[in-house]
Amino acid sequence: MAMFKIENNRKLIFINERPFKLEKEMQKICEENLEIIFGFKLIRSEFTIHNFRIDTLAFDYQSKSFIVIEYKKDRSFSVVDQGYAYLSLMLNNKADFILEYNENCGENVKRKEIDWSQSKVIFISQSFTVHQIESINFRDLPIELWEIKRYRNDTIHFIHLQPSGATESIKTISKRGRTIEKVSKEIKVYTEDDHLSGIPAEIKELYQKFKEMILNIGDNISVKPTKWYIGFVVKGNIADIHIQKKSLKLWINLRMGELDDPKKIARDVSNIGHWGNGDYEIQINDDENLEYAVSLIKQSYKRNSQ
Repeated sequence: MAMFKIENNRKLIFINERPFKLEKEMQKICEENLEIIFGFKLIRSEFTIHNFRIDTLAFDYQSKSFIVIEYKKDRSFSVVDQGYAYLSLMLNNKADFILEYNENCGENVKRKEIDWSQSKVIFISQSFTVHQIESINFRDLPIELWEIKRYRNDTIHFIHLQPSGATESIKTISKRGRTIEKVSKEIKVYTEDDHLSGIPAEIKELYQKFKEMILNIGDNISVKPTKWYIGFVVKGNIADIHIQKKSLKLWINLRMGELDDPKKIARDVSNIGHWGNGDYEIQINDDENLEYAVSLIKQSYKRNSQ
């Protein structure tokens, strides 16, 4: 991607890249800014287990799952094979990962408190080959590719390479390897289709209309399905939706007292357990209050995208 700076309010000056010479450079930048980039907590750098070395072991508090991050300067590795090898290592050594978390994070979590099904591997590189990008073209692959670009004006750009129109499941090729087959039985990548399965047509239509209105708030909002809800994310989640058979349950990611809600349609859930992020919950049964609900989400967007 070409980068420019504006000179005298109109002239564009090309900014050259300043490539990383070592994987360690990429790793240091990412680990020191892990929460800002991904919203993850760093557990351990250079975590070694059974002759495997994991560059960065992190934890995603939203999905309550472990994240493995690997940095690559060369482009000769197999994304799928290496990714599933790390996931298999994790699933076969759960106690070691939990111990590492407890020792480094000062907490005491138990195996049942971890959602192993949402574990994933992230590869970060300055560039990927066409073959590597094509190899992730599955709708349920627990592997992500992120390109990192550094420029001479001290700017860093992260690019999430998304599967292009992926419709096939990784399970269709699982017979090619026992590791993929075994991991696929325990780890699941959740999609919007999972949340919409078995939902009446009128609620599906209501969700699609609401989703479009939320995405129109800003062009930097992305949709992130998880096990329990569908998140709408900028830097962090601005709102989350759980699709029910008769309604949509919406959570707005603002702390109690931060939401201006003249109609008082949002319920205080700050002191009770709930799936989504934030202290406000709204039940949506039809499109009567959709525009008003979007105006509330805009408040979260403004605060959480700063």
